[in-house]
Amino acid sequence: MSARKGELTAADIDRGWPFQIALDGALCTGQHSAVQAEFCKGLSRCVRGHSLFHDDKTFIVQCFSLKEDAEKFMNRFGGEWFDPRERGRGNQWNKCPKVKFAGR
Repeated sequence: MSARKGELTAADIDRGWPFQIALDGALCTGQHSAVQAEFCKGLSRCVRGHSLFHDDKTFIVQCFSLKEDAEKFMNRFGGEWFDPRERGRGNQWNKCPKVKFAGR
């Protein structure tokens, strides 16, 4: 698959916004999403995140360029640190076999 001109790639996001928080996908829809977006105004959050799948659950990953911004987000909304190096490769990029999501 090719990227569109000017679009951020996953590698671009991982380099520019390395502090990533994985949240249960159910906590990132509808009103939750609007509240998170409002909270993140002024923070170093990337305009584009990504999703992961682990044990038949969807997780939304929010990406930040500053660790303190990621910590503020995690303290407010929960979630867990996600290391992008743990993500799957190739056509399995959205699978997350090595990460243990505690309490899930």
